[in-house]
Amino acid sequence: MASHPPAQCCTVGVKHEGEATGSMTKIGNVEAYVAEPTGKTIHKDTAILYIPDVIGIWQNCKLMADQFAANGYYCLMPDVFNGDPVPLNRPEGFDMKSWLTKGSSGNNPHTYQHVDPIVEAAIKDLKNKGYKRIGAVGYCFGAKYVARFMAKGKGLDVGYFAHPSFVEEEELNAIEGPLSIAAAETDHIFPIEKRHKSEVILKETKQPYQINLFSGVEHGFAVRCDTSVKIQRFAKEQAFLQAVSWFNEYLIAA
Repeated sequence: MASHPPAQCCTVGVKHEGEATGSMTKIGNVEAYVAEPTGKTIHKDTAILYIPDVIGIWQNCKLMADQFAANGYYCLMPDVFNGDPVPLNRPEGFDMKSWLTKGSSGNNPHTYQHVDPIVEAAIKDLKNKGYKRIGAVGYCFGAKYVARFMAKGKGLDVGYFAHPSFVEEEELNAIEGPLSIAAAETDHIFPIEKRHKSEVILKETKQPYQINLFSGVEHGFAVRCDTSVKIQRFAKEQAFLQAVSWFNEYLIAA
């Protein structure tokens, strides 16, 4: 495995201030958040699929989707948890493994067999809307699905993920496009040895890749950090700009 499964650090964080400007929609029976570019810069024919961490569609990731739109990209974020995200700062005793394998109700699993069809539907929706080039961002849990759908013929052209979890080595090895990764200095899910192993695998793919390591931050910083702490805010902002720069280079310049 190129990164460990989700754990407690995947659910801890701070809710950020701001007013989301996108809207909720549906892809079949799946809820989704959409942020559309409206400024002077609109990257025609390109879109970004946002695959969130286990907190699902909530304030922080809505604001981030809005910022991708502000940078010219149509951004679609599906509810990959089928209405069953993990609460922010989850209650004591929450069983993450049980939630992953069975869901909160016992019959709503969040394994790849159940998440893949949602991601497939989202990619199909973007293609049906006329988007010819699709990039994807994945945070923690979402990183696995960026890697899985960057395989040949799966629909994603360019990828970015931050503090990944659950990514298998064979999934990373199968990517067919440029991939950028933002990593935290302190991360039990994506520790040094997993990061270095990922570097070896990415080099072998012969695809363009980038791994940026941010000091003074922990797993989840790119979405859930405390922005009142200067070093955390800086890392979060730079990780976001890393994604935008990557897409500007490889998604619209291809």
